[in-house]
Amino acid sequence: MDYNDQIKNRVKRIEGQLRGILRLMEEDKDCKDVITQLSAARTAIDRTIGVIVSSNLVECVKKAEETHERSAEELIKEAVDLLVKSR
Repeated sequence: MDYNDQIKNRVKRIEGQLRGILRLMEEDKDCKDVITQLSAARTAIDRTIGVIVSSNLVECVKKAEETHERSAEELIKEAVDLLVKSR
C-alpha cells in the first residue's frame, strides 16, 4: 500500500500529541488535562486506522476484481476484522 503524505501527516500530528501528553505529565498537570489529550490521541489513531483500512480495501478490491484472486466479500470481511481488532 502507498502511504501518502496525508496519512503520514496524520501520524506526525499524533506523534506531536503524544509528546505534548508527556510534557503535561512531566509538568505534573492535572490528570483531567492528560486524559483529555490521551482521548484525543486515541481518536486520532482510530481515525487513521480507518483511513488506512478503507484505502487499502479500495485498492485490494480493485486488484481482486482484475485478477479474480479473492472476492470483494472476503476482502470486506477481512477489513472489518482489522477494524474490530484495532478496538
